[in-house]
Amino acid sequence: MSKVLAAACLLSLSAPAAAQQIPYTQRPFAEMSLRPSGQPVIPVYDGWYANEDGTSSICFGYFNLNTEQTIDVQLGPANAIAPAEFDGDQPTHFDPVPDPELTNKYRHHWCVFTVRAPADFGAGRVVWTLNTQGEDLSVPGHLLPAYVLEERTSPGRGAVAPSVRLAANGPEGYGRNGLSGEPRTVSVGEPLELTAWVEHSEPGTWLGWTKHQGPGEVTFSAPEVVVSEPSGNGATVARFAAPGEYVVRVQAINDPGPRNPTGGFEFHCCWTNGYVTVTVTP
Repeated sequence: MSKVLAAACLLSLSAPAAAQQIPYTQRPFAEMSLRPSGQPVIPVYDGWYANEDGTSSICFGYFNLNTEQTIDVQLGPANAIAPAEFDGDQPTHFDPVPDPELTNKYRHHWCVFTVRAPADFGAGRVVWTLNTQGEDLSVPGHLLPAYVLEERTSPGRGAVAPSVRLAANGPEGYGRNGLSGEPRTVSVGEPLELTAWVEHSEPGTWLGWTKHQGPGEVTFSAPEVVVSEPSGNGATVARFAAPGEYVVRVQAINDPGPRNPTGGFEFHCCWTNGYVTVTVTP
């Protein structure tokens, strides 16, 4: 039976001295829990929000307890969502914990994908199970009112999700539901330029590129790009080490606070997810 880990444990400010002997499902997590490698990835339920069509989006992120080790878990029993109708969009690639200069409070990867629940979902649950480093951890997503998120805009903070296009004349999208770019094809080892065009009321939109799914290593010439003007674009060059089907994820955020453009991650609002499917040939 899967162990259920409540996302609320991430809010703890201290860790027990004997943490290595306590099951992960019973531990609070803070920076002292982090290690360079050898620790699991924790699936995280970040909350939910209503959509205009009557459906709801359930947000999931993850907390990699390693500061250096990247972990990959392909879709299957070790990386699955139930009910099965919602399975398939979760990441298979888990980057190390973000640098403290990026998001220095809770330090996890925020709402990297959403599950769209139907209008009659009610008290249903969507459970993401992830097995890493021998730890079988699960988290339930739901529509409880206490977990509702602001989406696209946060009037109290003056935050607005950037508008993003993944082609110069392509459709625009904003918010965590994400938009999908046109599929791309490239050969192993060959460069593939990926560009996001952004519009925001303020300069300084941060773009973060990473592998979301795929069988092999992906490197980026610029994993993080800051668009200095309110309207502009940020590009990176990706190279793929193995053939297969991949999904590249980009997140765009611009926080109104003076600290840095990514501070809004800590307030659960407001950013845009984008996804590009890439077929890599031998």
